[in-house]
Amino acid sequence: MTEATGSTMPPRRSLGKRIAVGVVGLLLAWAIVAYFAMPDWWRHYFRRHPNLEDVPRVTHTKDGIPGDPLNVALVGTQDQVMKIMVAAKWYPADPLTLKCCLEIAEATVLRRPYETAPVSNLFLFGRKEDLAFEHPVGHDPRKRHHVRFWKTDKLDDDGRPVWIGAAIYDEHVGFSKTTGQITHVTGAYIDKERDKLFDDLTATGDMEESYFIDGFHTIREGKYGGGDPWYTDGRLLVGIITAK
Repeated sequence: MTEATGSTMPPRRSLGKRIAVGVVGLLLAWAIVAYFAMPDWWRHYFRRHPNLEDVPRVTHTKDGIPGDPLNVALVGTQDQVMKIMVAAKWYPADPLTLKCCLEIAEATVLRRPYETAPVSNLFLFGRKEDLAFEHPVGHDPRKRHHVRFWKTDKLDDDGRPVWIGAAIYDEHVGFSKTTGQITHVTGAYIDKERDKLFDDLTATGDMEESYFIDGFHTIREGKYGGGDPWYTDGRLLVGIITAK
């Protein structure tokens, strides 16, 4: 006589219990992310991306007239800023002296390049620019790309300062609409010059990261110190130089 054999199955968890366990797991994961991971991520983010909300948006001339709008920033030591700018073929501008002014006039008449021609002084934080660079355009000294930088009191998590700047394009020489003085007539679309500078810097291989701060400018058009118009999409482009 053959006896029927059978196997006993372990009791299955109820659907409700499985759902409860899943909910508890999700709540635990959310708590870890919300109270530990995200705050730590944001602390790290802001150490690497200093807050620039209290930085002025526009420079001024020595007469107090609104000048170039700010559109770029770099994070790095002064040596790192100078190294990456020169590597990108943006050269330090000469100090503004009578001799340099005469050399500019001579270069303009003879149409020969002047790679380190001085830039006029603009003011931010109550002082003139700390660094100034320019990139020549062909052999015509009347045209040039240039940027002024001011050192801020902002630091990244490595203690390196933030340099805020205005990258502007000089189209030709003309007369200032505000003072009547001879000056460079500047290009209106500052975003194009902002992007040009960062294209050159990125090509050096020494830029660790770059990012935009949207809405940096809420007023998106204005006039330079010479009276020429400028326009922007309102974004500030920030670059973090590779620490070496």
